[in-house]
Amino acid sequence: MVISGIFCNFTGMKNFLIPALAFILLVIAAGFSFADVSGDIQTRAALGKKLFSEKILSRDSSVSCASCHKPAFAFSDTMAFSAGIEGRYTKRNTPSVLNMKNRPYYFWDGRAGTLEEQALKPIQNPDEMGLPIDEAVARLNQSPVYKSLFRKIFKQDPNEKNLGAAFAAYENTLETVDSKFDDWSNNLRNLTASEERGRELFVSDRSKCFECHFREDFTDDDFKNIGLFNGKDLNDSGRFLITRDLNDLGKFKTPGLRNIAVTAPYMHDGRFKTLEEVIDYYNNPAKVVPDAVNTDPSLTQPLNFTAQEKKDLIAFLKTLTDKKYLPAKKVK
Repeated sequence: MVISGIFCNFTGMKNFLIPALAFILLVIAAGFSFADVSGDIQTRAALGKKLFSEKILSRDSSVSCASCHKPAFAFSDTMAFSAGIEGRYTKRNTPSVLNMKNRPYYFWDGRAGTLEEQALKPIQNPDEMGLPIDEAVARLNQSPVYKSLFRKIFKQDPNEKNLGAAFAAYENTLETVDSKFDDWSNNLRNLTASEERGRELFVSDRSKCFECHFREDFTDDDFKNIGLFNGKDLNDSGRFLITRDLNDLGKFKTPGLRNIAVTAPYMHDGRFKTLEEVIDYYNNPAKVVPDAVNTDPSLTQPLNFTAQEKKDLIAFLKTLTDKKYLPAKKVK
């Protein structure tokens, strides 16, 4: 009877101890997990990087910034229009967020003047993440992990201002200056014959490429109508919707060309799937859109590129890709 009682007591204790021990281990594991996350994140940029992939910042927790700005594709998308919440699609192509540190404005129409402002707009956009900023901030404050991280880094709870600051700090780190072109510029590597011919054509008065795509990031940070507006089937008014200046009708921000080989499809509406299609278009825009309105004067005459010149231009453009975005077998 004594032995039986001891056995029963031991069994009852065992039944109690096992789940209790499991719970304790779970709490400890969670504590270590949180410590690891918190320990790795010491800066605004590191916090912004974590937030960039955070899906609770979308209304149904289905998408994040990284869902459309895919790191593997130089932080652009692979679709003409990106998929947001509830299967909705963006109205314009998702541009890369690389090399945005020194830009004077953001988005295709320039509606944001700072990275902080730019970062919050997709969260609120009903076709993208669809979440009011005050609700996004509330969700972050409900998260012990995020609340602790914001307090550690900003010395305050999450709010609209420091949320934008964290995103901006991360995007400011996304600079790429390690391409074959950069090696050539620094006398570390030669271009092939085709790449050099393409470079010379690119900067020539004949091609006019360099009139808009110059400086270190190959953009003039201006707005241009390149002939993709006719007010009919092509009716995105672009910059005009912001300024209401008729001179801006059909104008869009000149994108930088760094990493251009891996950011297809191209243009504000993602209409061109390849660089070959882009060069063919610029060769004679009026052939593609004969009734375009307000086209920039530099694009009204055919360029008459030969087949070889087109290949050379594309060869040069491919040298602008940062090595981290090249297929592994091509990295030297």
